[in-house]
Amino acid sequence: MLDVCLLGSGGMMPLPYRWLTSLMTRFNGSSLLIDCGEGTQIAIKEKGWGFKQIDTICFTHYHGDHISGLPGLLLTMGNAERTEPLTLIGPRGLERVVTALRVIAPELPFPIIYKEIQGPEQEFAERGYRIRAFRVNHNVTCYGYAIEIDRAGRFDVERARAADIPMKLWSRLQKGECIEEAGRVYRPEDVLGPARRGIKVVYCTDTRPVDVIAQQAKDADLFICEGMYGEPEKAQKAVGYKHMTFDEAAHLAKRAKPRELWLTHYSPSLVRPEEYMDAVRAVFANAYPGKDGKTVELDFDEE
Repeated sequence: MLDVCLLGSGGMMPLPYRWLTSLMTRFNGSSLLIDCGEGTQIAIKEKGWGFKQIDTICFTHYHGDHISGLPGLLLTMGNAERTEPLTLIGPRGLERVVTALRVIAPELPFPIIYKEIQGPEQEFAERGYRIRAFRVNHNVTCYGYAIEIDRAGRFDVERARAADIPMKLWSRLQKGECIEEAGRVYRPEDVLGPARRGIKVVYCTDTRPVDVIAQQAKDADLFICEGMYGEPEKAQKAVGYKHMTFDEAAHLAKRAKPRELWLTHYSPSLVRPEEYMDAVRAVFANAYPGKDGKTVELDFDEE
């Protein structure tokens, strides 16, 4: 099961009722963040989730509304007596940007591992998450993220017995481990069927609509997409600043066919995004306005 919480749904500036952009997921005891705008710590506390379990933070880009909450979060994690390494993933320049921000958080009791994205697309494996970064189209280098939890094939007891595999090794093989024992090598593919459908969440913000977004979001369980402007008359403003409208996000979802669409990263001038949702649902029916604290539990399909 993957827990997903949209911690902050605002763009540009925090508001009394809307924190800046951040997404948090939890899987198998490890938490992951995408972006860390102002208010992220408060949103985590309001949700009742913990700081110490955050092992990976991904950044879409380095505009202030996406990273300005990081120094304070690092200090809080340090005060929580974290000693395990923290992995940061982001566009090129990540270490330089974070080092500058850490002028106000110079001493931490845990090491930071920097992983800078190389090229238009790159995949990372972190604590059970398969993270795929893909470049989008903003006025600075910016990436969307597809977060996937893979699911191995079903364990075949009859094949395991026929191959004379000791029962004590079954659980390790089921977890994907390759084992060498008593001069024999046991492989997961010896006892597992075809891989089953996993869980997929795609997060994308600060971009014009481009084909790669629909490709990456194809058949996702949840597609969280920027909707900077709900008002049709602001379409040209979205083009000029390289953002997206509700309508453009809806058409991406129509192509990608995710199970559900959440809109996020609203302009401060957009007070009531729900007023524009009828037009969005006319394009893609299973669409919802994101809001701070909006949460879903995603589980593997029943078979």
